Amino acid sequence: MRTATLGPAERAEALAALAEHELDVLVVGAGVVGAGTALDAATRGLSTGLVEARDWASGTSSRSSKLIHGGLRYLEMLDFALVREALKERGLLLERLAPHLVRPVPFLYPLRHRGWERLYAGSGVALYDAMSVSSGRGRGRGLPLHRHLSRTHALRVAPCLRKDALVGALQYYDAQMDDARFVTTLVRTAASYGALVASRARVVGFLREGERVVGARVQDVEAGGEYEIRAKQIVNATGVWTDDTQALIGERGQFHVRASKGIHLVVPKDRIHSSTGLILRTEKSVLFVIPWGRHWIIGTTDTDWDLDKAHPAASSADIDYLLEHVNSVLAVPLSRDDVQGVYAGLRPLLAGESEATSKLTREHTVAHTAPGLVVVAGGKYTTYRVMAKDAVDEAVHGLDQRVASCVTEDVPLLGAEGCRALWNSRARIAESTGIHVARVEHLLDRFGSMTEEVLELIAKDPGLGEPLAAADDYLRAEIVYAASHEGARHLDDVLTRRTRISIETFDRGTRSARECAELMAPVLGWDKDQIEKEIAHYEKRVEAERESQRQPDDLTADAARLGAPDIVPLQ
Repeated sequence: MRTATLGPAERAEALAALAEHELDVLVVGAGVVGAGTALDAATRGLSTGLVEARDWASGTSSRSSKLIHGGLRYLEMLDFALVREALKERGLLLERLAPHLVRPVPFLYPLRHRGWERLYAGSGVALYDAMSVSSGRGRGRGLPLHRHLSRTHALRVAPCLRKDALVGALQYYDAQMDDARFVTTLVRTAASYGALVASRARVVGFLREGERVVGARVQDVEAGGEYEIRAKQIVNATGVWTDDTQALIGERGQFHVRASKGIHLVVPKDRIHSSTGLILRTEKSVLFVIPWGRHWIIGTTDTDWDLDKAHPAASSADIDYLLEHVNSVLAVPLSRDDVQGVYAGLRPLLAGESEATSKLTREHTVAHTAPGLVVVAGGKYTTYRVMAKDAVDEAVHGLDQRVASCVTEDVPLLGAEGCRALWNSRARIAESTGIHVARVEHLLDRFGSMTEEVLELIAKDPGLGEPLAAADDYLRAEIVYAASHEGARHLDDVLTRRTRISIETFDRGTRSARECAELMAPVLGWDKDQIEKEIAHYEKRVEAERESQRQPDDLTADAARLGAPDIVPLQ
């Protein structure tokens, strides 16, 4: 298997190749489910294409809580099958599929009542652990079992908590990842197995022969022009855009996908004194305080959303809601001034009978809504591989050929093979490259064994081994690598998804914009005018987001966010 490089030349070649021959499967949408579907199809030996209207994971799949988890609250809903399935996938990801990207994270659940709550919550967490063990792989890398803590012990683990906010606590483990980086790696893995992948390639219509869907018309958003891509089966994996995509063939399909907005705040690590994450119960759902490098992620909300899907906006009311709830347990409250970053995402939920989005199902559905067209929708990030398997299984029913069964349970993502051996050798790598061991660890946590490719860039140009001036968690080489290897096409792609500078700095990435644009320019062929356009576009985006976060409600926040254009046209 080759390691796919997704630079500008490879994108152009993929678009041309997609239009040359009929594919077995064309996947529309490169979030985690679409990318997983492309990998599943390609590893069964099917000729596969993947097109995405914007950037990899630019929708829901880059705006999650960054958790790989079974979903404790689904136990309370008695959805045992979903929890068991998710815990099995968590174990696979930790142990085999992506140990370089998915890692354990501890959570503390403060108890507010004596006696019954410890019994009730403790039974739930014990069942959670038991289900993870019985799933076969749920205790990936020796994930510790839960433990009961006294109030004194809990306050030693999490000194940030108010003494009157708990009478004791439970601590348990789940897992986390960088969701956008995970999807980018998934796309590259699919391409390494032969899938033809192209971002900024928007489906604008479907090709039909009678009732059968036989292909798609795809617009090259960057260079203009339109391609006709023919395929025996098309999989619509467009998440919250499912209904819009279905409308292109004049029918909604057999189910309706509804969007629920969740927002998250990012604050510096020193604002919350704790060695563990927190999980808090709210009147509607649960609230997480999640360790995130030198930061904490606080989320999330769960509200109905029927406005702009591409750029869901966080309002002032959303931010106040999260601050109010987290401050109810913190000894030193957070203020607006502590918030470094804010992001909002939309969950694709299958519409149910209840009006409350938190009650809608996180189960997924797969259906052949028209001959030649499969739709997959719903679900949760952790179970993307199962959703992808079910989507390809459904597509295979429409293929007049024998097709192998799903093998993705045994297909590690790029960077996984050898990552632990490289981690054990990190001191030697640091010594031989002259890069501090902490920097080597940072690269290994983001790229696994593909770190060697980043180090090759530094060997050719030692200046790339320096950190970014205004975001020194990241090396200059990572910006070049994003454009040359990971399909980044615009400054926004790098600052928002290949790195997390847009939410990890108080300036939201504006101080890094010029340095990053100038690093990307030689790879992408930008001239000075394009560099200035990219910077100006990014600055307008940040200002529009800041303005939306000052607005009192969804309507005004959405209007403010739409004040910035969506994309920078190339020269």
